[in-house]
Amino acid sequence: MRLGTRASELATTQSGHVADMIRELGREVELVEISTEGDTSTAPLTTFGGTGIFVSALRDALLRGDCDLAVHSLKDIPTYPHEGITLAATPPREDARDVLVARDGLTLGELPPGSRVGTGSPRRVSQLAALGLGLDLVDIRGNVDSRIRKLRAGDYDAIVLARAGLARLGRLDEATEVLDPIQVLPAPGQGALAIECRSEDAELVALLGSLDHGPTRAAVTAERAVLAALEAGCSAPLGTLAEVVEGDDGDELWIRAAALSLDGALSVRKSATGPVDQAEAIGLRLASEMLDDGAADLIPPTPQAPPVRKQQA
Repeated sequence: MRLGTRASELATTQSGHVADMIRELGREVELVEISTEGDTSTAPLTTFGGTGIFVSALRDALLRGDCDLAVHSLKDIPTYPHEGITLAATPPREDARDVLVARDGLTLGELPPGSRVGTGSPRRVSQLAALGLGLDLVDIRGNVDSRIRKLRAGDYDAIVLARAGLARLGRLDEATEVLDPIQVLPAPGQGALAIECRSEDAELVALLGSLDHGPTRAAVTAERAVLAALEAGCSAPLGTLAEVVEGDDGDELWIRAAALSLDGALSVRKSATGPVDQAEAIGLRLASEMLDDGAADLIPPTPQAPPVRKQQA
């Protein structure tokens, strides 16, 4: 089987993990590297005006038959359906939190005011700005290795990355602090992988379905329901984290979300709980409450997505 993947070290490492899972099912797999718009452009992510810049080329290759399945970082996938493609599996999620990688082993609270902190994410910028630490939040692009090299070269005092990426690359020891979600909520779907294939390939859909992890699927379903209902793109200043936890009557889903203005001065923060099998409804209910509190005024609409009306769960 041919597994389509972006060519970066992180993407091929993630896809290699999925390939190993499939090999354990008795099928042989080879990686097919595919370049995406997000990989070839050096422009800030916010200039692309929508979602899917790391995904579209892989999906096109899938539909052309250049590969049989594709692996994405789930946070990069648009929430609206793509005709002919099925999200067949979400394997067990890595830790979804963000991490700080800073000079001299510093933590966020130890960085002096005016420190240059690199991140390409408006979500991170808005939440870090809301902490009032006086940091100089500067755009940065590139893969994990190039970002860390820029830090070591003195271009930045610190950078913010997803913990999951460092963990998968075996570089977690370079993080100087894991950021508490109370301070910085991760992106919807962060830390999770998505395995897609052609919808018409029923046998492969069934095979890959055996790799699906129920708690991960429930958590990211709730998070992505919030994202969709707020009509927010993957680069929007929106953080959310859902977890399956043990409740009084068995497992339950717990989710919290924050929508912020780009400067972090305004925010709408909410949380919700409910049965695991109602993940999407819980996410929609939470989003509806956030909309009632003015979240739509804080998040720019996503031009590439079909219009989504406010929904009641």
